[in-house]
Amino acid sequence: MMKRENGFSLIELIIVVAILGFVLAAMSDMFVGLLRGFKQQSKITETNIEGVIGLEMLRRDIQSAGYGLPWTIPAGTSYSEATNATALAYNDVAPNPPRAILSGLDVNNRAYLVIKAINMARNDACTKWTHLLSSGGTITTTSWTPSGENLQSTDKVIVISPGTPATTSRTLVVNALGGFFTTFGSLVGFSSSDENRIIYGVDPDTDLIMPFNRADYYVSTTVTKPGRCAPGTGVLMKAIVDQGNGGFSGSSLPLLDCVADMQVVTYLDQIIPLDGIAETFSNGLSLPDPQTIRDQLKEVRVYILAHEGQRDMSYTHTTNPMLVGESATLGRNFDFATNGITNWQNYRWKVYTLVVRPNSLN
Repeated sequence: MMKRENGFSLIELIIVVAILGFVLAAMSDMFVGLLRGFKQQSKITETNIEGVIGLEMLRRDIQSAGYGLPWTIPAGTSYSEATNATALAYNDVAPNPPRAILSGLDVNNRAYLVIKAINMARNDACTKWTHLLSSGGTITTTSWTPSGENLQSTDKVIVISPGTPATTSRTLVVNALGGFFTTFGSLVGFSSSDENRIIYGVDPDTDLIMPFNRADYYVSTTVTKPGRCAPGTGVLMKAIVDQGNGGFSGSSLPLLDCVADMQVVTYLDQIIPLDGIAETFSNGLSLPDPQTIRDQLKEVRVYILAHEGQRDMSYTHTTNPMLVGESATLGRNFDFATNGITNWQNYRWKVYTLVVRPNSLN
Protein backbone atom coordinates (compact mmCIF):
# COMPACT_ATOMS: atom_id res chain seq x y z
CA MET A 1 0.00 0.00 0.00
CA MET A 2 1.17 3.48 -0.80
CA LYS A 3 1.71 5.88 2.12
CA ARG A 4 -0.02 9.24 1.80
CA GLU A 5 2.20 12.27 2.50
CA ASN A 6 0.56 15.43 3.90
CA GLY A 7 2.12 18.97 3.64
CA PHE A 8 1.30 22.67 3.58
CA SER A 9 -0.35 24.32 0.70
CA LEU A 10 1.02 27.43 -0.96
CA ILE A 11 -1.79 29.53 0.47
CA GLU A 12 -1.01 28.34 3.97
CA LEU A 13 2.65 29.21 3.55
CA ILE A 14 1.78 32.69 2.29
CA ILE A 15 -0.47 33.28 5.29
CA VAL A 16 2.24 32.16 7.74
CA VAL A 17 4.86 34.36 6.05
CA ALA A 18 2.48 37.33 6.15
CA ILE A 19 1.81 36.82 9.85
CA LEU A 20 5.53 36.55 10.58
CA GLY A 21 6.11 39.71 8.56
CA PHE A 22 3.56 41.66 10.62
CA VAL A 23 5.06 40.36 13.87
CA LEU A 24 8.62 41.20 12.83
CA ALA A 25 7.54 44.67 11.64
CA ALA A 26 5.88 45.35 14.98
CA MET A 27 8.92 44.10 16.86
CA SER A 28 11.18 46.22 14.66
CA ASP A 29 9.16 49.38 15.38
CA MET A 30 9.23 48.54 19.07
CA PHE A 31 13.00 47.99 18.98
CA VAL A 32 13.60 51.25 17.11
CA GLY A 33 11.43 53.10 19.62
CA LEU A 34 13.28 51.55 22.55
CA LEU A 35 16.63 52.35 20.97
CA ARG A 36 15.58 55.95 20.33
CA GLY A 37 14.31 56.31 23.88
CA PHE A 38 17.49 54.77 25.31
CA LYS A 39 19.64 57.16 23.27
CA GLN A 40 17.57 60.16 24.37
CA GLN A 41 17.67 59.14 28.03
CA SER A 42 21.42 58.53 27.80
CA LYS A 43 21.96 62.07 26.49
CA ILE A 44 19.69 63.50 29.19
CA THR A 45 21.65 61.63 31.87
CA GLU A 46 24.90 62.88 30.34
CA THR A 47 23.60 66.45 30.46
CA ASN A 48 22.51 66.10 34.09
CA ILE A 49 25.91 64.73 35.11
CA GLU A 50 27.61 67.65 33.33
CA GLY A 51 25.30 70.03 35.14
CA VAL A 52 26.05 68.58 38.56
CA ILE A 53 29.83 68.71 38.06
CA GLY A 54 29.99 72.09 36.31
CA LEU A 55 27.58 73.87 38.63
CA GLU A 56 29.27 72.44 41.70
CA MET A 57 32.52 74.04 40.54
CA LEU A 58 30.72 77.37 40.01
CA ARG A 59 29.04 77.11 43.43
CA ARG A 60 32.37 76.41 45.13
CA ASP A 61 34.02 79.38 43.39
CA ILE A 62 31.26 81.81 44.39
CA GLN A 63 31.52 80.60 47.97
CA SER A 64 35.28 81.22 47.84
CA ALA A 65 35.05 84.73 46.35
CA GLY A 66 37.42 87.00 48.26
CA TYR A 67 39.47 84.21 49.83
CA GLY A 68 43.01 85.44 50.53
CA LEU A 69 42.53 88.82 48.82
CA PRO A 70 44.48 91.79 50.18
CA TRP A 71 42.25 94.58 51.45
CA THR A 72 45.00 97.21 51.39
CA ILE A 73 47.56 97.75 48.64
CA PRO A 74 50.65 99.83 49.62
CA ALA A 75 51.12 103.08 47.74
CA GLY A 76 53.38 102.69 44.72
CA THR A 77 52.47 99.01 44.21
CA SER A 78 51.11 98.10 40.81
CA TYR A 79 49.51 94.99 39.35
CA SER A 80 47.63 94.11 36.18
CA GLU A 81 44.80 91.73 35.34
CA ALA A 82 43.07 90.46 32.19
CA THR A 83 43.94 91.53 28.65
CA ASN A 84 40.92 89.95 26.93
CA ALA A 85 38.72 92.68 25.39
CA THR A 86 35.54 91.70 27.28
CA ALA A 87 37.36 90.91 30.53
CA LEU A 88 39.06 94.33 30.65
CA ALA A 89 35.88 95.94 31.98
CA TYR A 90 36.20 93.95 35.21
CA ASN A 91 39.85 94.82 35.99
CA ASP A 92 40.86 96.67 39.14
CA VAL A 93 43.72 99.15 39.04
CA ALA A 94 46.32 99.53 41.83
CA PRO A 95 46.53 101.00 44.35
CA ASN A 96 42.85 99.97 44.52
CA PRO A 97 42.53 96.49 46.05
CA PRO A 98 40.67 93.84 44.04
CA ARG A 99 36.89 93.46 44.22
CA ALA A 100 35.97 89.88 45.10
CA ILE A 101 33.06 89.38 42.71
CA LEU A 102 31.63 91.31 39.78
CA SER A 103 29.07 90.63 37.07
CA GLY A 104 27.63 92.35 34.06
CA LEU A 105 26.19 91.54 30.63
CA ASP A 106 27.99 90.63 27.41
CA VAL A 107 27.00 91.84 23.94
CA ASN A 108 24.25 89.18 23.81
CA ASN A 109 22.84 90.22 27.22
CA ARG A 110 24.09 87.03 28.84
CA ALA A 111 25.71 87.34 32.26
CA TYR A 112 29.48 87.64 32.56
CA LEU A 113 30.67 86.68 36.05
CA VAL A 114 34.12 87.44 37.51
CA ILE A 115 35.41 85.92 40.74
CA LYS A 116 38.69 86.94 42.37
CA ALA A 117 40.34 84.86 45.09
CA ILE A 118 43.63 83.09 45.72
CA ASN A 119 42.18 79.63 45.04
CA MET A 120 40.52 80.29 41.65
CA ALA A 121 43.31 78.72 39.57
CA ARG A 122 43.73 75.06 38.60
CA ASN A 123 46.94 74.27 40.48
CA ASP A 124 47.87 72.80 43.84
CA ALA A 125 49.84 75.81 45.03
CA CYS A 126 46.79 78.11 45.17
CA THR A 127 45.03 75.80 47.64
CA LYS A 128 47.82 76.03 50.24
CA TRP A 129 48.68 78.56 52.93
CA THR A 130 50.67 78.82 56.15
CA HIS A 131 51.91 81.20 58.86
CA LEU A 132 55.08 83.26 58.61
CA LEU A 133 56.81 83.73 61.97
CA SER A 134 59.89 85.77 62.85
CA SER A 135 61.73 85.66 66.15
CA GLY A 136 65.25 86.76 66.96
CA GLY A 137 66.04 87.22 63.28
CA THR A 138 64.97 83.66 62.46
CA ILE A 139 62.17 83.13 59.95
CA THR A 140 60.00 80.05 60.38
CA THR A 141 56.79 78.79 58.80
CA THR A 142 54.14 76.42 60.09
CA SER A 143 54.28 72.92 58.62
CA TRP A 144 51.18 70.81 58.11
CA THR A 145 50.39 67.11 58.21
CA PRO A 146 50.11 65.45 55.76
CA SER A 147 53.15 66.91 54.03
CA GLY A 148 51.23 67.27 50.77
CA GLU A 149 49.50 70.30 52.29
CA ASN A 150 52.79 72.22 52.51
CA LEU A 151 53.96 74.77 49.96
CA GLN A 152 56.98 73.94 47.80
CA SER A 153 60.09 76.14 47.85
CA THR A 154 59.56 77.27 44.24
CA ASP A 155 55.86 78.13 44.62
CA LYS A 156 55.07 81.78 43.96
CA VAL A 157 53.41 83.26 47.06
CA ILE A 158 52.08 86.50 48.49
CA VAL A 159 52.33 87.56 52.14
CA ILE A 160 49.51 89.31 54.01
CA SER A 161 49.91 91.40 57.15
CA PRO A 162 46.70 90.99 59.21
CA GLY A 163 46.83 94.54 60.59
CA THR A 164 44.26 95.89 63.04
CA PRO A 165 42.64 99.20 62.03
CA ALA A 166 40.43 99.34 58.94
CA THR A 167 43.04 101.31 57.01
CA THR A 168 45.69 98.58 57.34
CA SER A 169 43.61 95.40 57.54
CA ARG A 170 44.95 92.54 55.43
CA THR A 171 47.73 94.61 53.86
CA LEU A 172 49.69 93.15 50.96
CA VAL A 173 53.33 92.96 52.06
CA VAL A 174 55.92 94.25 49.60
CA ASN A 175 59.71 94.08 49.84
CA ALA A 176 62.15 96.97 49.70
CA LEU A 177 62.02 96.99 45.89
CA GLY A 178 58.23 97.14 45.82
CA GLY A 179 57.78 93.53 44.76
CA PHE A 180 54.52 92.01 45.97
CA PHE A 181 55.37 88.32 45.51
CA THR A 182 58.24 85.95 46.19
CA THR A 183 58.91 82.22 46.30
CA PHE A 184 58.13 80.19 49.37
CA GLY A 185 61.81 79.36 49.69
CA SER A 186 62.87 83.02 49.72
CA LEU A 187 60.88 84.99 52.31
CA VAL A 188 63.55 87.48 53.33
CA GLY A 189 62.09 90.98 53.26
CA PHE A 190 58.51 89.79 53.79
CA SER A 191 58.61 88.97 57.51
CA SER A 192 58.14 91.14 60.60
CA SER A 193 59.46 90.63 64.13
CA ASP A 194 56.34 92.08 65.75
CA GLU A 195 53.55 90.14 64.04
CA ASN A 196 52.70 86.80 62.50
CA ARG A 197 51.82 86.98 58.83
CA ILE A 198 49.96 84.75 56.40
CA ILE A 199 51.47 83.19 53.29
CA TYR A 200 49.19 82.21 50.40
CA GLY A 201 50.33 80.10 47.47
CA VAL A 202 49.27 81.57 44.13
CA ASP A 203 51.06 79.79 41.28
CA PRO A 204 53.59 76.94 41.16
CA ASP A 205 56.05 78.47 38.71
CA THR A 206 54.90 81.67 36.96
CA ASP A 207 55.89 85.17 38.09
CA LEU A 208 52.75 86.99 39.19
CA ILE A 209 51.14 89.96 37.46
CA MET A 210 48.42 90.15 40.15
CA PRO A 211 48.43 89.18 43.85
CA PHE A 212 45.48 86.77 43.47
CA ASN A 213 43.87 84.50 40.90
CA ARG A 214 40.83 85.27 38.81
CA ALA A 215 38.15 83.14 37.10
CA ASP A 216 35.75 84.49 34.47
CA TYR A 217 32.49 82.62 33.81
CA TYR A 218 30.67 83.25 30.53
CA VAL A 219 28.75 81.55 27.70
CA SER A 220 30.88 81.10 24.59
CA THR A 221 29.31 80.50 21.18
CA THR A 222 32.66 80.30 19.40
CA VAL A 223 34.12 77.18 21.04
CA THR A 224 33.35 73.76 19.58
CA LYS A 225 30.25 72.21 21.14
CA PRO A 226 28.81 68.69 20.83
CA GLY A 227 26.71 67.91 17.77
CA ARG A 228 23.67 67.26 19.96
CA CYS A 229 23.46 70.94 20.94
CA ALA A 230 20.83 73.17 19.36
CA PRO A 231 22.15 75.68 16.80
CA GLY A 232 22.68 79.05 18.48
CA THR A 233 23.53 77.62 21.90
CA GLY A 234 26.97 77.83 23.48
CA VAL A 235 29.13 76.38 26.23
CA LEU A 236 29.44 77.67 29.80
CA MET A 237 33.15 78.34 30.29
CA LYS A 238 35.44 78.93 33.24
CA ALA A 239 38.49 80.88 32.09
CA ILE A 240 41.46 81.48 34.39
CA VAL A 241 43.39 84.69 33.81
CA ASP A 242 46.99 83.70 33.06
CA GLN A 243 49.49 85.00 35.61
CA GLY A 244 52.09 85.36 32.88
CA ASN A 245 50.30 87.46 30.27
CA GLY A 246 46.76 88.18 31.44
CA GLY A 247 45.20 86.10 28.68
CA PHE A 248 42.93 83.07 28.71
CA SER A 249 45.15 80.89 26.49
CA GLY A 250 45.14 77.24 27.54
CA SER A 251 43.18 77.83 30.73
CA SER A 252 39.53 77.75 29.63
CA LEU A 253 37.48 74.87 31.00
CA PRO A 254 34.08 73.90 29.50
CA LEU A 255 31.55 73.23 32.26
CA LEU A 256 28.14 72.81 30.63
CA ASP A 257 27.16 72.30 26.97
CA CYS A 258 24.09 73.46 25.04
CA VAL A 259 23.61 76.69 27.06
CA ALA A 260 21.28 79.34 25.66
CA ASP A 261 21.43 81.93 28.43
CA MET A 262 22.89 82.81 31.85
CA GLN A 263 21.72 85.49 34.27
CA VAL A 264 23.07 86.55 37.68
CA VAL A 265 21.01 88.14 40.45
CA THR A 266 22.66 89.50 43.61
CA TYR A 267 21.05 90.12 47.00
CA LEU A 268 22.39 93.12 48.90
CA ASP A 269 22.14 94.59 52.38
CA GLN A 270 21.95 98.31 51.58
CA ILE A 271 19.81 99.81 54.32
CA ILE A 272 21.90 101.77 56.85
CA PRO A 273 22.69 100.64 59.50
CA LEU A 274 23.61 97.34 57.89
CA ASP A 275 21.91 94.42 59.64
CA GLY A 276 23.23 91.48 57.60
CA ILE A 277 19.88 90.91 55.89
CA ALA A 278 19.44 91.38 52.16
CA GLU A 279 16.74 93.91 51.33
CA THR A 280 17.50 94.84 47.73
CA PHE A 281 18.18 92.90 44.56
CA SER A 282 20.22 93.62 41.48
CA ASN A 283 20.58 92.10 38.03
CA GLY A 284 24.37 91.80 38.13
CA LEU A 285 26.90 93.38 40.46
CA SER A 286 29.22 96.32 39.83
CA LEU A 287 29.65 97.91 43.26
CA PRO A 288 32.43 100.49 43.24
CA ASP A 289 34.76 99.31 46.00
CA PRO A 290 35.81 96.07 47.70
CA GLN A 291 34.61 97.02 51.18
CA THR A 292 31.09 97.75 49.94
CA ILE A 293 31.00 94.31 48.35
CA ARG A 294 32.26 92.70 51.56
CA ASP A 295 29.69 94.56 53.65
CA GLN A 296 26.63 94.36 51.42
CA LEU A 297 26.76 91.24 49.25
CA LYS A 298 24.79 88.47 50.96
CA GLU A 299 23.71 86.08 48.22
CA VAL A 300 24.35 85.30 44.57
CA ARG A 301 21.83 83.49 42.37
CA VAL A 302 22.84 82.12 38.98
CA TYR A 303 20.26 80.99 36.41
CA ILE A 304 21.40 78.94 33.41
CA LEU A 305 19.11 77.96 30.52
CA ALA A 306 20.22 74.81 28.69
CA HIS A 307 18.60 71.82 27.06
CA GLU A 308 18.75 68.20 28.16
CA GLY A 309 19.75 65.49 25.71
CA GLN A 310 19.54 65.95 21.96
CA ARG A 311 16.89 66.99 19.45
CA ASP A 312 13.73 64.86 19.71
CA MET A 313 11.31 65.16 16.78
CA SER A 314 8.59 63.47 18.85
CA TYR A 315 8.80 66.17 21.55
CA THR A 316 7.42 69.72 21.35
CA HIS A 317 8.49 72.45 23.76
CA THR A 318 5.78 75.12 23.96
CA THR A 319 7.09 77.74 26.41
CA ASN A 320 8.50 80.77 24.63
CA PRO A 321 9.73 83.15 25.90
CA MET A 322 11.19 81.33 28.92
CA LEU A 323 12.00 83.13 32.18
CA VAL A 324 15.69 82.99 33.12
CA GLY A 325 15.91 84.59 36.55
CA GLU A 326 13.25 85.81 38.94
CA SER A 327 11.48 88.36 36.76
CA ALA A 328 11.89 90.32 33.55
CA THR A 329 14.05 92.83 35.45
CA LEU A 330 15.87 90.37 37.73
CA GLY A 331 16.93 88.23 34.79
CA ARG A 332 15.05 88.23 31.49
CA ASN A 333 12.38 86.55 29.41
CA PHE A 334 14.47 84.66 26.88
CA ASP A 335 12.94 84.42 23.40
CA PHE A 336 14.45 81.47 21.52
CA ALA A 337 13.67 82.70 18.02
CA THR A 338 14.98 86.25 18.42
CA ASN A 339 18.14 84.96 20.09
CA GLY A 340 19.06 82.70 17.17
CA ILE A 341 18.09 79.30 18.63
CA THR A 342 16.76 77.29 15.68
CA ASN A 343 14.49 74.23 16.00
CA TRP A 344 14.08 75.11 19.67
CA GLN A 345 10.68 73.38 19.83
CA ASN A 346 12.27 69.91 19.62
CA TYR A 347 14.56 70.25 22.67
CA ARG A 348 13.86 69.73 26.37
CA TRP A 349 14.79 73.05 27.97
CA LYS A 350 15.65 73.44 31.64
CA VAL A 351 16.68 76.36 33.88
CA TYR A 352 19.39 75.41 36.39
CA THR A 353 19.22 77.57 39.54
CA LEU A 354 22.19 78.05 41.83
CA VAL A 355 21.76 79.91 45.15
CA VAL A 356 25.04 80.65 46.98
CA ARG A 357 26.06 82.67 50.02
CA PRO A 358 29.72 83.79 49.71
CA ASN A 359 31.50 82.86 52.93
CA SER A 360 35.03 84.17 52.29
CA LEU A 361 34.39 87.90 51.83
CA ASN A 362 35.31 88.87 55.40
